[in-house]
Amino acid sequence: MQSPTAVETFPANTPAAAQVFTTVLVHGPLTRLEAAGRSGLSPAAVTKAVRPLLEAGYLLEDANAEAPPALGRPANLLRVDGGRAFFVGLKFTGDEVIGVLADLCCRVRAHRRLPLGGRAPEDVLAAAAALVRELLAEAVEFGVPVLGLGIAVSGDVDRAEGTVRYSPFLDWHDVPLAERAFLACGLPVTVDNDVRALTVAEQWFGGGAGLSDFAVVTVGAGIGCGLVVHGRVVAGAHGVAGEIGHVTVDPNGPLCHCGNRGCVEAIAADGAILARVRDVTGTDITDIAQAIDLAHGGDDRIRAVYAAAGDAIGKGIATVANLLGPARVIISGEGLAAYDLFADQIRDAFAAAAFGSAARCEVHTRPLPFEQWARGAAATAIQSFISANHPFPDGLTTGSGKG
Repeated sequence: MQSPTAVETFPANTPAAAQVFTTVLVHGPLTRLEAAGRSGLSPAAVTKAVRPLLEAGYLLEDANAEAPPALGRPANLLRVDGGRAFFVGLKFTGDEVIGVLADLCCRVRAHRRLPLGGRAPEDVLAAAAALVRELLAEAVEFGVPVLGLGIAVSGDVDRAEGTVRYSPFLDWHDVPLAERAFLACGLPVTVDNDVRALTVAEQWFGGGAGLSDFAVVTVGAGIGCGLVVHGRVVAGAHGVAGEIGHVTVDPNGPLCHCGNRGCVEAIAADGAILARVRDVTGTDITDIAQAIDLAHGGDDRIRAVYAAAGDAIGKGIATVANLLGPARVIISGEGLAAYDLFADQIRDAFAAAAFGSAARCEVHTRPLPFEQWARGAAATAIQSFISANHPFPDGLTTGSGKG
């Protein structure tokens, strides 16, 4: 039986090999000709690129049973062997660590949750290490090596440095998380903002697959946004691109923790909603589920709070559409539990604020539990493994993006 962890590098000896592999991962199974068309490479370059990937078992080639009979050699299909390697993904919240064991195709093979004994980095890392050990034990049962660990954390995260600059829910400042997690867990570590990690998974394996321009907006404890522009996940020069939670939509609105007034997050995040519910009802409601139940029960005061939240979110999404012109915005997050309370307001505010053709942007909802956010962390680990030696020349491009 193989060791659950292994020192192994991806056999992509050229940028083209990493590009072809990612194209097959996202769009496959594909013939070599189809892979060439989607990756923008010549058929000869594809054939050269896939050779080491086939030899190392990362790609498999099967006869295309659906291909019509034709003269000459049949067109075989290239596909990724998902069971060739596993990766661990962790999502940190303020209360627990959620972990998944994912295969090379980012299919979840096992998942675990552990509560936090405290929010200090040493407490969170202790829980993370314990959870990783459990998932590594699962990998032993599969007999598949684990080649990387991805960690998703809310806030300002410097992926290149592996440092959490600031995480509001954990109250962390300048924590060298990748370094400390490597020492605690013994795996190569990728650390990223949790919404960006979720966006990577949506780009490669979810609602954004095949799109060159889209956004993921998350609602819940905070308001986040992940952006894909021209096929690449955008972090910005300082790693904070997409912070629509701090777009001002009401200059006279409530004070935000960032210091400004009327930010989307100051109106539509769970904490802001609960604060406003307490103000309008005069009761000490501290649980968002209770607020939702009372709104569903017909309390018009609370329903108005959710309507205002929907209006703010819709304006924030319209700002993204006006600036970047994405084909689709995917709304997710734990806040979707109340979606029926503010869906109309999101739609109406978006339609009113989106300019011209920006209003053609599709707005989809996609409920994703925190295990899917952990899966996003695993996707960042897969991404780092594939591109460690040869980053894609155009970022995370995966073809023409026309779907």
